[in-house]
Amino acid sequence: MSTTLGSFIAGGIAACGAVTVTHSFETVKIRLQLQGELQAKGSVTKKYKGPLHGVKVIWQNEGPKGLFRGIGSAYIYQVLLNGCRLGFYEPIRSNFASVVYKDPSVQSLGINVFAGALSGVIGAAAGSPFFLVKTRLQSYSPFLPVGTQHNYKNSFDGLSKIYRSEGIRGVYRGVGAAMIRTSFGSSVQLPTYFLAKRTLTKHLDLADGPAMHLYSSALSGFVVCCFMHPPDTIMARLYNQTGNLYGGVFDCLYKTIRTEGVLAIYKGFFAHLARILPHTILTLSLAEQTNKFMRRVEDRILPDSLRGKI
Repeated sequence: MSTTLGSFIAGGIAACGAVTVTHSFETVKIRLQLQGELQAKGSVTKKYKGPLHGVKVIWQNEGPKGLFRGIGSAYIYQVLLNGCRLGFYEPIRSNFASVVYKDPSVQSLGINVFAGALSGVIGAAAGSPFFLVKTRLQSYSPFLPVGTQHNYKNSFDGLSKIYRSEGIRGVYRGVGAAMIRTSFGSSVQLPTYFLAKRTLTKHLDLADGPAMHLYSSALSGFVVCCFMHPPDTIMARLYNQTGNLYGGVFDCLYKTIRTEGVLAIYKGFFAHLARILPHTILTLSLAEQTNKFMRRVEDRILPDSLRGKI
């Protein structure tokens, strides 16, 4: 395992590689989540009918630019989120294991889940402004708009306009939902991934390598999507709102279910799955390799006294 700083860098690099491949499905997912917002179920005109239809429609009307709106913000967000999530997970886990069991190597499901959730919350809080502007950039369409439309030139233009009109509170709009969402996903992502690796090694005698990373990360991605999608939908709506359409996380949840039905919180689930499965596979598989690379770099440049302290 790399140092905390090394793991942060490795996690950020891995996540940027993954988001390059999956960003278009994230764009479709956000538009599906905003489609029919607070409209009665039977009155909604479906401009986007699913993941593949969404990709096709956006490509035909907006081209690659439409599918990759907000990619710059996505890179910054992924570095902050996954850098924290993958960089802080092991230090948090091992420190709590040391306190509870007097042995940092002990694997406890409760501690693992807590470490995953806490590292995710830290990353979500750090990256929230960039996810906010990313959501608004991705929801914008000059041809088939859904939800509130925000026409920003780029990420920093968006952040500047939000700050000027709404202040720091506006920049951190929806951060509570982001922390809940990411704690749900992170609490199961890494524990599920490492549990799958241990199970495959124990019962199938599968060696540590690309095949194991693929199977473990695919299972992890599916579990993450099931847990994370409802708060993800709420977060997308809170981020995209202008004014005070929703009073907070629970007000958004209540209004969404009351107006659109309980299944509305799972709008865009299959687009989310189409994004998060390859994203998780690529992030965790690439993180294994980037961590090894960072470890080799650190072995060359860091003295023994500094390893594990940064």
